[in-house]
Amino acid sequence: MAEQQVVFSAKGLTKVYTMGEVEIHALRGVDLELYRGELVVLLGASGSGKSTLLNILGGLDAPTGGDVRYGEQHLTGVSDRQLTLFRREHVGFVFQFYNLIPSLTARENVAIVTEIAKSPMTPEEALDLVGLKDRMDHFPAQLSGGEQQRVAIARAVAKKPAVLMCDEPTGALDSKTGIKVLQVLKDINQELGTTTAVITHNEIIGEMANRVIRLSDGRVSDIHINEQIKNPEELHW
Repeated sequence: MAEQQVVFSAKGLTKVYTMGEVEIHALRGVDLELYRGELVVLLGASGSGKSTLLNILGGLDAPTGGDVRYGEQHLTGVSDRQLTLFRREHVGFVFQFYNLIPSLTARENVAIVTEIAKSPMTPEEALDLVGLKDRMDHFPAQLSGGEQQRVAIARAVAKKPAVLMCDEPTGALDSKTGIKVLQVLKDINQELGTTTAVITHNEIIGEMANRVIRLSDGRVSDIHINEQIKNPEELHW
């Protein structure tokens, strides 16, 4: 891993939320690196800081302290406009809930992104990539939960992002459907070389990653490199 190209570098990241007179320390000095083309799982219980970390790396939030870089580009101390451009040009997001527009077909939901990206796939290419070639003109209500999540993944990868950030992408799915979604994420990581970070509280999902970064109480508590990487269908939930 040490010889691989560093995509993200975070040093001393802290994040403090103030609620009235109470301070909540979501991150307490996080140091980590993510490498080009790897699939990494950020593992931790609710409140461990993993979603906060993902949001900062993806440019959705700013840290209270510390430094984060994407390649040589600083993401701390920059304007909202610069963060917006960073997200638009480099990062795709997949969340637990699909955030599809009900009145648009799968094809149209993906086209929302492709119409503003610099050199995107076509919506048809993106949906074919996630196995929905025959469901492109269906509305979200006509799709299963797993299919809706795959539309969300297609939308995220259609702009050909260098990085894919996934926050509990199987959290709203049963295990069988979740495995299908994880297989899509793994295929995209391998076929497109997209650096893929998956947040989860499910220990088993870590077995399909190159590395598992465990967070606890706002800190990185352990980093584990998997010598044997499993395919999603080999996972036992």
